[in-house]
Amino acid sequence: MNPDVYVLWAAAIATLGVYTILHRENPISRLFEHIFVGLSAGYLLVATWTLNLEGKWWAPMIHERRWYWIFAPIVGFLFYFIYSRRLAWLARLVMGLFIGAASGTFFRQFFPLFAPQVTASFKSVRAQAGMNLQEFFFSVVLQNWLFVIILVTVLSYFFFSVPHEGRFGRNLGRASLVGRWFLMIAFGAMFGNTVMARLSLFIGRMSFLLHDWLGSLVPWFAHRGV
Repeated sequence: MNPDVYVLWAAAIATLGVYTILHRENPISRLFEHIFVGLSAGYLLVATWTLNLEGKWWAPMIHERRWYWIFAPIVGFLFYFIYSRRLAWLARLVMGLFIGAASGTFFRQFFPLFAPQVTASFKSVRAQAGMNLQEFFFSVVLQNWLFVIILVTVLSYFFFSVPHEGRFGRNLGRASLVGRWFLMIAFGAMFGNTVMARLSLFIGRMSFLLHDWLGSLVPWFAHRGV
């Protein structure tokens, strides 16, 4: 028998076993959940070696004679001293080293990444020379004005230190209320995108079961005259 048939049936049984959780929690769904977690852990272990350690640590140390890379796993093993009360300071020392390096890398990448976004937020709300009424409405009003209004109102929502009292405070409160609605719209769009992604995965699994798996059974039954 073609080995692809075994793979097809294994995938179909695993898919059906996982979806039994839609009825209720049961041993079948837990079994396939543990299988998937185990496979993911095994794949992650192999991928960690083939994609990172082998090329970035083992090969330079062995083939390129960079012997000092032998200290890298020693530094990594210091993390496990977190389980020792007496030597936990070694783990905290390494954690501080890595957190400091990560913070420096983040700040180094922060400005090239976000500075263009900050400068791009300064939109022109005035009509340009030679712009007709239609171009002004679609390119300035519907884009730049709306962008500036959303930006200002959303930022005003985060001024928590300013009391909403007096003329300025009440206006700030109204702007922050509008900004809250814009935030809710954005969060709703993000949540809808998440739901669509989950539905896309579900549709893909249903397409596999109906077309690939059940579709492969039609020739099998037809061959036996069923």
